[in-house]
Parts: sequence; structure tokens; C-alpha cells
Amino acid sequence: MTLVDTNILLDVVTDDPAWADWSIAQLEAASLDGPLLINDTVYAELAVRYDRIEELEAFLAEAGLEMTTMPRAALFLAGKIFPQYRRAAGSKTGVLPDFLIGAHAAVRQLPLLTRDLGRYRTYFPSVDADWAARVAGNICSGCGAAPCPRR
Repeated sequence: MTLVDTNILLDVVTDDPAWADWSIAQLEAASLDGPLLINDTVYAELAVRYDRIEELEAFLAEAGLEMTTMPRAALFLAGKIFPQYRRAAGSKTGVLPDFLIGAHAAVRQLPLLTRDLGRYRTYFPSVDADWAARVAGNICSGCGAAPCPRR
């Protein structure tokens, strides 16, 4: 099982010229290890791109994505870790979606398919968020992004 971050799915939905092919390849690779999961937060972030719920549901079915609910322990963890971000001069005042997604992966011990490695590495070091990039061999040694946006 792999929890999929919104950025990967938005790459596919928008056919992003820089990221879509990479994200599709990572989704295919991750699906070989079991179900691809999204949670309520990812669902809500994706909903912004759709006019009708039926369109979003069709995309999820076509992509083979399964909904999973966040355990209360993950919600609690997200709330507890967020103050660390604020103390480190984070500018957002509400719990960020990445904290909910990261906490979910941490509590359920799920690998996380994302290309936004920085925040997950910093606040959820137990989460395996860069496995796809390691497999593909394209984590940037300079910025740590997968793949590097400067390439």
C-alpha cells in the first residue's frame, strides 16, 4: 500500500509538461506494491480541479485509487507537529494539508508517493517519502527534490 500525495495526482490531472510522465511512472511502479491510497485531504485538494463530484470519482476509479480515512492518531499528530513548523518561522497559521498527509503516512507506516520531500523529511522523518525517487535514481543531491526542478 502506498499513500499518494496530491501533487503527484495533479501532475496527471493537469498533464503537467514537466512532471506528468514522471508521476505516471511512479504511480505505475507503486501500484505493483499494492493499493494506491488517498485520504480525505488529498480528495479535497483534488476536488478543486473538478466541476462535479462524478468527474473526480471517475478519475479516482480510472487511476485505481482507493479512499482511506485518517485515523484520529494521525489528526492528533498533525496538530502536535504543526507548532514545530511555526517555531521554525513557518508563515501559515492553520494546519497545512501536508501535515495531515504526512501524519497519516507516519501513523499507518505507509510509504508516501510525493515530490515535495522537504517538509515530509523535516517533520515526518519516519515516513518513507523518497522511495520512488530512489528507485528512479533521480533525487537531486543539491536541493533534495525528486526530480530536481532545476534540471
